[in-house]
Amino acid sequence: MKKKGDIEVIGLMSGTSLDGLDMAWCRFTDAERPHFTVLAAKTIEYPSGLKRQLENAVSLGAEDLFALDAQLGQWIGKRVGEFIEGGKSRPDLIASHGHTIFHQPERGFTVQIGNAAHIYAATGMRIISDFRSLDVALGGQGAPLVPIGDDLLFGEYTYCLNLGGIANISYRTDDGRKAFDICACNMVLNHLAGRVGKEYDEGGNLAQSGNSIPELLSELNKWPYLMESPPKSLGFEQISAEIFPLLSADLPVNDLLSTFVDHIAEQISRACPVGGSLLMTGGGAHNTCLRERLANFRPDLELIYPDPLIVNFKEAIIFAFLGAMHEWGRVNVLSSVTGAERDHISGQALG
Repeated sequence: MKKKGDIEVIGLMSGTSLDGLDMAWCRFTDAERPHFTVLAAKTIEYPSGLKRQLENAVSLGAEDLFALDAQLGQWIGKRVGEFIEGGKSRPDLIASHGHTIFHQPERGFTVQIGNAAHIYAATGMRIISDFRSLDVALGGQGAPLVPIGDDLLFGEYTYCLNLGGIANISYRTDDGRKAFDICACNMVLNHLAGRVGKEYDEGGNLAQSGNSIPELLSELNKWPYLMESPPKSLGFEQISAEIFPLLSADLPVNDLLSTFVDHIAEQISRACPVGGSLLMTGGGAHNTCLRERLANFRPDLELIYPDPLIVNFKEAIIFAFLGAMHEWGRVNVLSSVTGAERDHISGQALG
């Protein structure tokens, strides 16, 4: 039962792997010592036409991109309205990440589409969106934003690893929470699986059947981004320009997948300075081949594969939490993670 001071938020997440729209309806209690309960959660796959538009959005002209922004906002608003209809109450607000098209903090911008005004118009609910732009304006990477939720909601684990389109990690240090994008993950694995007509490599079975290519693995592991010190973050533009060209169409897909899984496992291993418990979430956490190879690289890490609700919806849960923190007037972005000039309360409110 909802008590005075509790807040109910629907968190919306659309990741770079384009698995669909994740929606998590959460109740948060106690701004000082936050606790969450997931009341409902659902993933809606994108219609094939909309998915193709999002895949190609980086090459759109300004007018077409604005049109897609409105179209996606309308589609999300309708889906959220249907989601709310199934509940026994009405949430207090929506917290929407949007879908990232451009992420170039070094040039002072990051762009997420899924127009918040259209979501508000469709639902009539207060909405918090655009969580990244203020951080970029303050000199930060605008990413990753999830680590404050890792710290306050999942702080019992040594590491929190999310395996989405991009693999990212966070952990506590003596100087505060540290987090960064490690390397490409499902963005590349799904791209390779698409070459043989599959949406993704289920369970990592194709990768498991392949043989790693030493020369390619060495080249991937020399990628200049990997040598940069945090704070750092990745976007589709950089991965498509610098990683995709290395993945020759002349090589067997299962061998390419095997090699890239080895690359991901090795880079995760390098990102964990000491042993401990590693919470694994995101679509890539279902990749048995990746989990097995990471375990071989780092037997000192206890790999935690949690309840499927947390595996599949942790990022949506945490964006709901960012919305709750915004409403409580509490910091929801950590400068120790993003490199911004200060901690801050991020997000634009409408309604």
